[in-house]
Amino acid sequence: MSGDWWWTYLVIAVAGWLATDIWRWLGVLIGNRLDEDSEALYWVRAVATALVMAVTAKLIVFPTGTLAGSPLWLRIGAAGIGFLAFLLAGQRVGVAVVTSTLLLGFGLYWLGV
Repeated sequence: MSGDWWWTYLVIAVAGWLATDIWRWLGVLIGNRLDEDSEALYWVRAVATALVMAVTAKLIVFPTGTLAGSPLWLRIGAAGIGFLAFLLAGQRVGVAVVTSTLLLGFGLYWLGV
């Protein structure tokens, strides 16, 4: 192995940075010009929310790994109670995440999964 092995890693790092950061900077530049109450921004928020919920639903209904061995009722129950905690806590996402995660963890422990 020659002494130029680090060039490969540098190229990968720079290419990865360029591929992602250029879009972030464009988003910042374009986003600063958008009105917070514009229809375009409402649409972006709706699409982002729909994507997050689609991934969440996929993880609940078609899980992989350890969750694949857990019963559906446990996964749906933890998500439902987490959502209820979200509403009761004044729409705090952190409360929902912690509640759902703890319920799911305790349920998996109790079931011996």
